[in-house]
Amino acid sequence: MTGPMTIATLPKRLGFFTRLLDQEAPADRYRLATEQIVHAERCRFDTAWIAQHHFHEDEGGLPAPFVFLAQVAAQTSRIRLGTAIVTLPLELPIRVAEDSAVLDLMCGGRLEVGVGGGGNLSSYAAFGQDSAERAALLARHLQVLRDAWAGRPLPGGKDQLYPENPGLVERVWQATFTVDGARRAGAAGDGLMLSRTQPRPAEAPDLSLAEIQNPMIDAYLEALPEGSEPRILASRTVFVADDDEEARRFAEIGLERHRARLTRLGRTTGDGSGLDAMIVAMDVHLGTPDRVIASLQTDSALVRATEIAVQVHSIDPPHPFILRSIELVAKVVAPAFGWGRDAAGVGRAARS
Repeated sequence: MTGPMTIATLPKRLGFFTRLLDQEAPADRYRLATEQIVHAERCRFDTAWIAQHHFHEDEGGLPAPFVFLAQVAAQTSRIRLGTAIVTLPLELPIRVAEDSAVLDLMCGGRLEVGVGGGGNLSSYAAFGQDSAERAALLARHLQVLRDAWAGRPLPGGKDQLYPENPGLVERVWQATFTVDGARRAGAAGDGLMLSRTQPRPAEAPDLSLAEIQNPMIDAYLEALPEGSEPRILASRTVFVADDDEEARRFAEIGLERHRARLTRLGRTTGDGSGLDAMIVAMDVHLGTPDRVIASLQTDSALVRATEIAVQVHSIDPPHPFILRSIELVAKVVAPAFGWGRDAAGVGRAARS
């Protein structure tokens, strides 16, 4: 049983998340990201998550998530494959239902479907949509998606989805930046996706991720139907290296590149007084395993998550260092917290 103040004892899944931002041409981005997910499976990660982005290659490199995941599914056998997220307001929900239903059947039921409104609001105009209506579009499209998977009549009342896949109804995740959004995800019995790119309120720019996201977790748990198992995914920037200076060298390059990108978009990223300020402003955990473990221990929201998804963005180091970071997370960092299939202490209580 769950309630507003407690979460049942659950294992914490360990996830790898990529926005496919390797500094390469598109075909190489897809090849390298596939190799990273295959490597994560070898290292006993539980899940792999990919993001959908339209048009802006420096924000995310993948507009077609189900096409990409079909290729990954053919090269893996165990790791669960998730979207974080599909920008559902910009999609035909019946086509999303069809693609996801087929992919899930072909990969042996390993698909997780995360949805949201997306962060690139300029893309709405290209799709003939109004970004101001994204919340209503998301709710409407999500209902069509659920109905289609479940085999209920589609709009017009004459057709039903083929193939049906009612199991996907129980594998929906909603991404949100707000307490109200978290409450809606809980009331629907969906999973809650918490982002490492959580915006800060203008009146309190120095709030930590935990200070913003713990109230979201509270609202989610309060709204969750009686008997429903909570699913709370917390995504965090984690880059683990064999040498602290090496990690900082890559961080200085990647974070400065990311800060310049955010500046072009009119978004603030801290006071800009050097690498340490960027690390704090962008919520980065980096360095040797011991340093990363100590850094992650300060984030109280992670204690309450049921899944931790690590990503190297916005550092985006070269491919070999991403592979090494995956290894060090699996072998050293995750066991320290009891995250993942093989980590010591899996099954400890997630507390509020």
